[in-house]
Amino acid sequence: MLRGADILCLSSIDWDFNWQGHQEIMSAFAREGNRVLFVENTGVRTPGWRDLPRLRHRLASWRKGTKGFRQVQENLFVYSPIILPFPYARLIRRINRWLLITALERWMRATGFRRPLLWTFLPTPLARDLIGALDPELTVYYCIDDFASSSPQAKRIRQSETRLLREADLVFVTSEKLRERAARIRPEVHRFSFGVNFTAFEQARHAAASPQDLNDLPGPIVGYVGGIRKEIDQELLREVAERVPEATFVMVGPLQADCSRLQTPNLLLLGQRRHEELPGYIRRFHVGIIPYVLNEYTAHIYPAKLNEYLAMGIPVVTTDLPEIRRVNEEHDGLIAVARTPQEFAQAIRATFQRQSPEASGRRIAVARQNGWDARIAQMSALVEDRLAAKRQGALRWDVSLKHVYRAARRKVAGAVIGLAVGYGLLFHSPVPWWLAEPLRAVEPPQPADAIVVFAGGVGESGKAGSGYQERVKQAVGLYRAGHAPRVIFSSGYRFVFEEAPIMKDLAVAHGIPSSAILLETQASNTHENVAFVAELLERNQWRSILLVSSPYHMRRALLSWRKTAPQIRVVPTPVPESRFYAHRHGATVSQLRGILHEYLGILSYWLRGWI
Repeated sequence: MLRGADILCLSSIDWDFNWQGHQEIMSAFAREGNRVLFVENTGVRTPGWRDLPRLRHRLASWRKGTKGFRQVQENLFVYSPIILPFPYARLIRRINRWLLITALERWMRATGFRRPLLWTFLPTPLARDLIGALDPELTVYYCIDDFASSSPQAKRIRQSETRLLREADLVFVTSEKLRERAARIRPEVHRFSFGVNFTAFEQARHAAASPQDLNDLPGPIVGYVGGIRKEIDQELLREVAERVPEATFVMVGPLQADCSRLQTPNLLLLGQRRHEELPGYIRRFHVGIIPYVLNEYTAHIYPAKLNEYLAMGIPVVTTDLPEIRRVNEEHDGLIAVARTPQEFAQAIRATFQRQSPEASGRRIAVARQNGWDARIAQMSALVEDRLAAKRQGALRWDVSLKHVYRAARRKVAGAVIGLAVGYGLLFHSPVPWWLAEPLRAVEPPQPADAIVVFAGGVGESGKAGSGYQERVKQAVGLYRAGHAPRVIFSSGYRFVFEEAPIMKDLAVAHGIPSSAILLETQASNTHENVAFVAELLERNQWRSILLVSSPYHMRRALLSWRKTAPQIRVVPTPVPESRFYAHRHGATVSQLRGILHEYLGILSYWLRGWI
């Protein structure tokens, strides 16, 4: 058994989630004297509303530790990272990589973690980024699911997984389907189905106590343990329960899907129980069931609960999964397989009548072969052999040096390509203007009490004196069209002369009567523009305005009006053609700075409570 190693595990589940092989394997390594850092799931898809409880739990886990790190067992530490969603967006991925690498390297320095063995259950682009940055001594990929078929978003994981299958030093899989798929990419793949803590189940099998909530249930108990997920065939389960009314169907596990179709009198959803309590529940089952739907995802999985049922010696009835067929081929039809609700019900009833010590002993013997102790020892032996081979090869310093130079050239080439692509997107493509489009807001002019013009450097380049002529021209056009009887110029900026009076003089020169113009000369930013003009409007009982500013400043201005003076009806009528924002394809440095200035302005206003 491997000992004295530093192991960094990239898990596909959280530590406090249903106890599975992830926790079992890493706990075993920690007990053997290896130091383990268990990094909780960094995601294979963008989270949705149903993930809010999990996100709240992640935040709570982060707060429980020190900067997200906490110790849960001797030699075993858990990291609960807080990262951004959208795992396949390049920019977000770079940010998440920086966040994770920074946190992990600081923790590794603090604990003396040196060039770890990296064991990943995740094949995501971010997982590969971490492997490349941490430069582990050995990389193990344990493929336990066909992630690409788990959800439409996760299909994007396929390319990253293909690369990881080529790059990893060792690849383990949990099912024959996964082995066949991985073997098309690399010749050496080892199948290790999830096992069972046989010792714990053997102790529970001889225990006298049983869970209180099962004591008074009528009839035989048909049981299931595990998450109640979308992979459960609820229509099948409900119909089978109705066909076997003399039995009580018990589901033990967290509700991870809508279970409204499981409303039938003899079917109980007990919810989640502690992992150490599960053997006691299974001990009371007369039969264990695995009612999974048949699809591309379940075709690749090995149900870990199978070994748990067998370890307790109870019969098992399941749908026609490929891995169940393989087990039956190896063990002479050990498991009852049903293809219809009628077959499923008949198989359950048959188990009520055919219980025998010989059959139970046969199931227990198969479970003993699948114990975690043997599984982990076999995996550990492969890891040790590969580590020894790599360390022997590392003595060839000239080969290692060539690898270092090749890796450096790849990084330089990647950086050059990234810079070239970024330059093209920013300065020679419409991408900046697509990103800036949410800042724009424009509506057809309507009759209003006043035309309000914001200046003083708001919007545009962020510099006063830029663009006020265009705004005056826009206001003059609106006034001449008869949309409002007056114009308010708002600017407290003074460069050589006060800006607001200059705007008034320019408007008068273009035909607006001086008596129709009001000035607000105190404001120095958008928030003050809104606040001071709102006071002026309120004093005169004016309730509607046409707002003039630069096109990409209009969103911040509207948000400010809604927060500060929601009683005013604001019609956005920005300058239609701004010289500063004139463009054909790409943007200039000044224009990019102006767009960024607006987004940062919105963020700043939100933080201050101004919007």
